[in-house]
Amino acid sequence: MRMILRNANRQNLGHATVEDGNTPVKICTDRGHEVFLQWEAALDDGGQLRRCPLCGGDSLYRHRRFPQVTGFIIVLALALGLAGILGVTSGIPFLTAMLVVLGLDIAILLLSPESLQCYNCKSSFLDTPIASYHHRWDSKTASRHRRAPPRSSSQD
Repeated sequence: MRMILRNANRQNLGHATVEDGNTPVKICTDRGHEVFLQWEAALDDGGQLRRCPLCGGDSLYRHRRFPQVTGFIIVLALALGLAGILGVTSGIPFLTAMLVVLGLDIAILLLSPESLQCYNCKSSFLDTPIASYHHRWDSKTASRHRRAPPRSSSQD
């Protein structure tokens, strides 16, 4: 399992990887932060995440992670659409290019991996099986976990 870990103020602590079936109490992120994980209540009987091992939050949601090429495909589709609207190009080659871009966009949407994300600390857990009881993001659940932005430690 790959993890993108955040602290209680939702600041990025870095990435870490844990082998399947391994539940280390302390790990070191790629940014050099030592993080303590609470695995006892985090895993269900099937070995899937039930709670956040970092903050102990009991609400996780499914989140689809799109690859970085998605932005390029969207810009390419917009450029081809604009060229068609302005009448710069038309015909079979243009239609073929639009269909190829559409096919790439649909493939990215269907094949992009899902991950789990904690409502509380916003840590993400990738490359792990997701239990069926985890649902997509919900605004009501998110509103229960909203926090005030961290205050600056400097004084005026």
